[in-house]
Amino acid sequence: MFNQETLDKYSPLDNKVYQLMDDDGIPLSKSWKPSISKEQIMQAYKDLLFERTADFMAISYQRQGRMFTYPPNLGQEAIHIAAGMVMQENDWLVPAFRELGAWLAKGVSLREIFLYFKGNEDGSRFEKANRVLPVAVPIASQLVHAVGLGYAMNYQQEKAAVFAFVGDGGTSEGDFHEALNFAAVWNAPVVFIIQNNQFAISVPLKMQTKSINLAIKGIAYAVPSIVVDGNDLFAMQEVLAFARKHAIEGKGPMLIEARTFRMGAHTTSDDPTKYRTKDEEEEWALKDPLKRIKGYITAKKLMDFSGEEAMVKEFKKKIDLEFEAAEKHPEYPLDDVFAYMYQDMPSELKRQKNAYENYLQNKGGDQ
Repeated sequence: MFNQETLDKYSPLDNKVYQLMDDDGIPLSKSWKPSISKEQIMQAYKDLLFERTADFMAISYQRQGRMFTYPPNLGQEAIHIAAGMVMQENDWLVPAFRELGAWLAKGVSLREIFLYFKGNEDGSRFEKANRVLPVAVPIASQLVHAVGLGYAMNYQQEKAAVFAFVGDGGTSEGDFHEALNFAAVWNAPVVFIIQNNQFAISVPLKMQTKSINLAIKGIAYAVPSIVVDGNDLFAMQEVLAFARKHAIEGKGPMLIEARTFRMGAHTTSDDPTKYRTKDEEEEWALKDPLKRIKGYITAKKLMDFSGEEAMVKEFKKKIDLEFEAAEKHPEYPLDDVFAYMYQDMPSELKRQKNAYENYLQNKGGDQ
């Protein structure tokens, strides 16, 4: 079980990585036992498989011209599933844009996710999801929002945490450092999760920073920090559970660098062959999170995988239904774009709205 003593042993200054399973899903220590039940392990496997299936299908929809630019999640799913296992109903999820499994765990529907990537504002309404902020495309800007939420929760004396995601590229933005400093000073209950997938679009980590790791950046702000194997579901779940407990006990923020690899493209508009090698991809494929959790389940004889193909077929039917619902969803009203930022629409927004209405009229459209 991960505890304060373990955290102290894995100081980012020593550049250690917290890991519980090897690349085949075999525990590194014979004495280690998971802190979650067999049923939870099986559900985590199914959730990871579902996320991967939905992710593949989303790419297919985009390639068919039925959806706009989409950011693949392949290779990073264990981080999302572990976060989904730890987050509670009253916790906040503050995403970047590549957290599919975490969205689903928090109650965001696939229909809403597809709507968002189809350019429909209704995709950010999250009708059945409690406490989820919309996608944040401006890099690291969401972290400042997350700290503001944490500050407000302290003010309201709420016992809950904020789970805020950012990529490795976001650690080079000022917002990242401002958020860490603000969170530490005000003791905000924020769990910062860096998804270090090795590339900020096409820029490798070694061209971004001379720091020995990214978690070390929290030390200057007196934020407890750790590097975790982001493809190890058990390691991620343990550290995230500890971080949430740390936050709700009033001990302030924590920074987790989840070391992983984006197996797909940055988005469907990207070609990763331009900036990384086949050898890199093959090396990280050995650490695949789905392969590792299946390896653990097999070794412990929790189940066989003879029914996996049938399970995936059922997943695909469900995902197709969600996408078809998104395709049939009505266009959002023009007022949704302009009317709800201010109580009284300022003159500049009125000008923009008039310009767009004139554009639509000249185009012959009604939206």
